[in-house]
Amino acid sequence: MLTFEQKLAILDSYPQLEARKVSLGRVNYHLEQSRHDKKTVASHIHPNGNGFVYAGLLRGYETDDKGLVNIRDYSEAELRELLDASIHSLLTYIPEAPAPSRKKKKNAAGTASLWKNADGHTLSLKFEEDLWYLYAGLHLEMAFETEGEAVEYLAEEGFVRAED
Repeated sequence: MLTFEQKLAILDSYPQLEARKVSLGRVNYHLEQSRHDKKTVASHIHPNGNGFVYAGLLRGYETDDKGLVNIRDYSEAELRELLDASIHSLLTYIPEAPAPSRKKKKNAAGTASLWKNADGHTLSLKFEEDLWYLYAGLHLEMAFETEGEAVEYLAEEGFVRAED
């Protein structure tokens, strides 16, 4: 396990990272040039040896729900490999373009899209009062916080958007 000082020396060797002291003697490292909303590459590097590196855009790393990897037991080579990958992912990030909408007005209350499955069943997805509602005729089937959640559910259930 690397010491706190060794971890700081490694992180300090990346000129694009900016160190910022936080509570309890911990240090965060920010990447201001990040193209992603996430700018903190390393967080809570602690004198006890604990710390985290952002890997939310990477595959092959075990992350927590915030996309962070615990680096407590990382070697210098492992830490540098993770830092290089994390920085690269944040510098080259390209936000996903929103899917084209067939609705006249995106997220407009009252607009609906029709969905069909292979058996000929139809469902209607409608945005009302900050929620997405899924109807079978006049009967409410489900409600979703985001359109993405609703579309994912519909796809899992074998529904595709019907042509207008």
